This record gives sequence, structure tokens and C-alpha cells, in this order.
Amino acid sequence: MPDLSTTLAGLKLANPTLTCSGTCGYAKEYADFMDLSQLGAFVTKSITREERPGNEPTRIVETRAGMLNAIGLANVGLKRFLNEKMPVIRTMPCPVIANVAGYSYEDYVETCAAMNGLDGIVGVELNVSCPNVKDGLTFGTDPVRLKDLTRQVKNVLPDKPLIVKLSPNVEDIIATARAAIEGGADMLSLVNTFTAMAVDIWKRKPRLANVTGGLSGPAIKPIALHLVSRVYRGIARSTGTPIIGMGGVQFWQDAVEFILAGASAVSIGTALFVDPATPNKVCTGLEEYLAKIGVEQLSDLVGTLELPGDKPKAAL
Repeated sequence: MPDLSTTLAGLKLANPTLTCSGTCGYAKEYADFMDLSQLGAFVTKSITREERPGNEPTRIVETRAGMLNAIGLANVGLKRFLNEKMPVIRTMPCPVIANVAGYSYEDYVETCAAMNGLDGIVGVELNVSCPNVKDGLTFGTDPVRLKDLTRQVKNVLPDKPLIVKLSPNVEDIIATARAAIEGGADMLSLVNTFTAMAVDIWKRKPRLANVTGGLSGPAIKPIALHLVSRVYRGIARSTGTPIIGMGGVQFWQDAVEFILAGASAVSIGTALFVDPATPNKVCTGLEEYLAKIGVEQLSDLVGTLELPGDKPKAAL
């Protein structure tokens, strides 16, 4: 049977499928609908230092080939997360990565420092790119501040790999990717949602109370794929920084595209609202695909996409 395992900055996963932060709660909320033991890793809902109620409703709107969300990082906060959620997380049948968000250096540093000594958390994903909270892009769009933030967080998180989740809402994503890597990021995840809006034509008002939200789902996959390819070729390949690709992954073919473009793993989010078992089905498809093309290790396909001008690669 083909080997789907992948190693991300020393973190070995049984397969390359992760959940996207914010799409399935803190731990076992989807346990009745998917086999959590078959996930490569589970990524928690974003955690902030203080508890947050989030934005006013309406906070989710379906769009053509996707959805808009303006949840606003609603979460229980660090104290309740440690007391209420960690006991459940420690019983999870797969590795768990904590997603951390904040509004200041102090927010991020304190929350990430609390994660460093937690058994049950194998890594931290830094959310610097949420497009539906006030000032949510301050760090994610400024390479100087992003590098400084990443450095400060890595200083208090020496024992766990640090993932920086990049925003697509920037002029040059390679610049922010480089800043995160130079700041000490062990890996990158990309891309977060795109800032977008929808209009109620009868009320002549935005459909989201927040006016704008984050666009996700199949509609963004071609753009996300392009950005993963750019970051892989522009900086991640030369530095050996693993990429977790995301943005519209729904079928196993989508996962293959991201892997060929340079991702070592993929996160699945919006598709979970359609079919919570999507990650399990993606793995089955990947196994059948590898067997069909005669490749034993999925990792052998990472970054093997050939673009015009590339030197011909040796056959696998």
C-alpha cells in the first residue's frame, strides 16, 4: 500500500490531511461524522488570550462555489481553553495543532507560551491573517511586524513547531513568507480566506452584519494553488520550509494539485460543511492515485509540478 505519511519540520503525520482552523470546533465536535483517527492532524478553532463573543449575526453566507464567514474569532479564551478543552483534546486519536490569534504582541506571546508545555498539543499555527476582525490583518500584511511577531512567539515556543498562516490579501506573498521564515517559522500554511462581500439586492444592504468576511471554498482554489506554487518556488523550497496548502480542497484531485505545486500537506475546511468525511475520502483517493501511477511515497510528489522553463526532472 502506498505511504501517505509526511514529515513537517520534524512532526510526522500518518497522512497529509488536516482540518482548517475554525471549521470543526476544538476537538471532537465532528466525531460522529468523520473518523478522527484517520486525520493527519486536527487544527483547533482560533484561541485568543481573552474570551471573544465574535461579530454580530448574520455571520455566515453561502456563495456560489463557496462561503463567506465573519465569525470574528469567537472563542472561549485561553483560560477556559486550558480548563475545559484540553482534557478532551488529550483524548483525541490524532495529533492536535492549536491555532492562536491575537491583537498585540503580548496577546500572541502569552497564549503561545501557554501552549509550549502542553501535552496533547503537537504544534501551534499562528493566525495573523483573519480578514473579518478589526485590525485582523495588521501583522499578516506587514513583513516587518510579521517577522518580529514570529521571532517573539518562537522565543516562547521552543519545544513545538510553529506554523505561520499567511494572508492572500497582500501585494507580495513571498515577502510575508520570507518574513515569517526569517522570524523563525518552522512551516507555513496558506492561504487564509480572501476579503469579500455579498449584497442583499432586496434590502440593498450587505448580507453580512460585518459588511465583509472571508471567502473560502472551491471558488478560491485556483488562486490559492497559484500562491502556494509562488511561495514554494520563491522561498520555501530553498529554505526547506514545509507548506500546508489550503483553499478549496474538496476532492483528492485537489490535494494532488497542491502537493505537486509544493505543499507537503493540505488543510480541508469549507468542504467539511458539505461532507465531514472529506479528509477520509481524500486519503482513499490519494492511495488509489499513487498505486495507479506507480509511486510508493506521496512525499516524492511534493513540488514536482513542471512549469515552462524548468529543467526536465528524472522519472519517479
